[in-house]
Amino acid sequence: MGILNVTPDSFSDGGNFLDIKVAVDAAIAMFLDGADIVDIGGESTRPGALSVSPEEQLERVLPVIEALKSDSRFPSTGLISVDTCCAQVAETAIAHGAGMVNDITAGTGDPNMFTLVAQSGIPVVLMHMQGTPETMQIHPVYQDVVAEVRDYLCDRTQAALEAGIPHENIVIDPGIGFGKRREHNLELLANLNAFVNLGFPVLLGCSRKRFMGAICREQEPRELVGATVATTALAVIQGVRMFRVHDVKANRQAADVAMAIASCNPELGSRRASI
Repeated sequence: MGILNVTPDSFSDGGNFLDIKVAVDAAIAMFLDGADIVDIGGESTRPGALSVSPEEQLERVLPVIEALKSDSRFPSTGLISVDTCCAQVAETAIAHGAGMVNDITAGTGDPNMFTLVAQSGIPVVLMHMQGTPETMQIHPVYQDVVAEVRDYLCDRTQAALEAGIPHENIVIDPGIGFGKRREHNLELLANLNAFVNLGFPVLLGCSRKRFMGAICREQEPRELVGATVATTALAVIQGVRMFRVHDVKANRQAADVAMAIASCNPELGSRRASI
């Protein structure tokens, strides 16, 4: 899943894709580099970010979705995801060609989201977040981060199922960096099999995140490609099969090589078969 933020304030690429042609060219490049999905968002979810109205989100994402879907280079197997927790934005984006919703609030941000997704028949990503983007990194606290995140995602997947969303259309995301300290993120990454074993596809989003910069003593997010691909390879071994990244080509290579290695080990192969 390639990241396409059409926002002025995202933490790593804010302001880079405000021009529609630039955004479409970037999305096409992601598909050519090996992306299966491009995730388009009009609201930054970086720590400290303020919410954006549905109208402004649509002003940002809709022209890009329309232009991308009508571009002759758009692959027949390509999928557009809309990154939003607002049902109004999701509904309009779906009507114009989006085929997936990535909801960082796991359906808690808008009571109409699960109904919309169920009626639309498309996949939805349910992510864990403690707090909101504006407040999540102020003082995140857990007693057992793996158990608490797992239990939350169990609750949200059950709510989605009860709302009529088919099991096969539900993806879960432990929400690396969303209301977590560095030690929380590392604990989650070391125990991704706990989420894979829930039986839903798992999406991982570590791309260029600050906690890795602290480990690598690197201030610039763009310089964390190597750190990101390390998390991708290790997550593949644990059974994760979806990755939300800025640098598609490098992570596609890491995932493909890790999969080839895992296929040679019966124990790793059994983990792969768990989803």
